[in-house]
Amino acid sequence: MTQLIQYASLHPAPWKNGGGSTTEIAIAPKGAGLDDFDWRISLATISQSGPFSVFAGIDRTLALVDGGGVLLDFGGENFVLGENDPVIEFPGEAAVHATVTDGVTTDFNVMTRRSRCRHRLEPRIVRGVDELRRRSATTLLFLADGESLTVSSASERIALVRYDAVVLTAGDVWTLEASMATVFVVDIVNLPAERE
Repeated sequence: MTQLIQYASLHPAPWKNGGGSTTEIAIAPKGAGLDDFDWRISLATISQSGPFSVFAGIDRTLALVDGGGVLLDFGGENFVLGENDPVIEFPGEAAVHATVTDGVTTDFNVMTRRSRCRHRLEPRIVRGVDELRRRSATTLLFLADGESLTVSSASERIALVRYDAVVLTAGDVWTLEASMATVFVVDIVNLPAERE
């Protein structure tokens, strides 16, 4: 069954350093914590400069959703996550210091444990009607910008408002409808279990 995740039903968790908060959107397996998840998708609000948490063995992708952007310092190598470069991929064990450059930013965060799975994040602009063909066993759609989005298959029709997400677990072809929307398509690919 396809799962609609309404942003209004989620609760942000403040960071220990007080520099922001994270709202968990989805995690697998269900009930997993930060030490044992296979994959995790969240929305983070960065309000103050400071270091990122270190996640050994995790691959990360950040995508700017709202705000002026943030400067990421990878030990002397800098990257501005902003309008010109809104997406970055990096290993979770990297030491990263974030500097807020123009007020509070909101960022979409995908994390996968590289020994178990991989992910790909694709931003898509939807104007009118668009078709999405499934490419992985688990696909999550997140409405990053736009007032509304309708996602439909041969048997389901689901309405989203901004920051809502939907996990597609059935059907190969979906129709996306919006007057104007930015949608993040996240594909999670599980790796084969190692044989002993």
